[in-house]
Amino acid sequence: MNAFHSFVPSESRVTLQDWIDELCVDLLIVKPRKTKLGDFRVQYGKLSISVNNNLNPYSFLITLTHELAHAFVYTKHSNKVLPHGEQWKATFKAMLLNFLHLFPEDINKVLSLYLLNPKASTFTDVRLSTVLRKYDKQKGITITDILEGDKFSTSNGKEFQKGKKLRKRFTCKEKDTNRVYLFHPLTEVSRVQ
Repeated sequence: MNAFHSFVPSESRVTLQDWIDELCVDLLIVKPRKTKLGDFRVQYGKLSISVNNNLNPYSFLITLTHELAHAFVYTKHSNKVLPHGEQWKATFKAMLLNFLHLFPEDINKVLSLYLLNPKASTFTDVRLSTVLRKYDKQKGITITDILEGDKFSTSNGKEFQKGKKLRKRFTCKEKDTNRVYLFHPLTEVSRVQ
């Protein structure tokens, strides 16, 4: 059994394995990274994909399919097209359609809308990220979970005070410098008393 099998819904394994075999891609399951869920690289002519090991099965499936779409586009177009351009979007959509029936109804509704114009990261689609987060085993507190005016700290130890929400992000003032930063609604934080 391949290492990724325990990370995805069982009904998706054969199709994913076929794609991995067709591409001859190395798949690495890695420790969580703060800035990305997955990654596609070409090193010395070898295709390589990495996916974070802390994703729930639905997030893992979407992320792996996202990266495999990059690999298929690369094998066809090399570096001659944009990484998240029309070729990737069409490939990703076509690939993910194979799995729509595997997702719970709440994910399926939001994912179907997301697929109309997929973004470079599922994290940038707040609705999709929020519904996927419901299936995480370990959930921390997000900036959305605290009230305006409450104090919180980030993983780097800096303290902030939550401000108003703009269109998509929250304005938050850093305690030490009084500088204002914008925070994604699903940024995990710790409450400060």
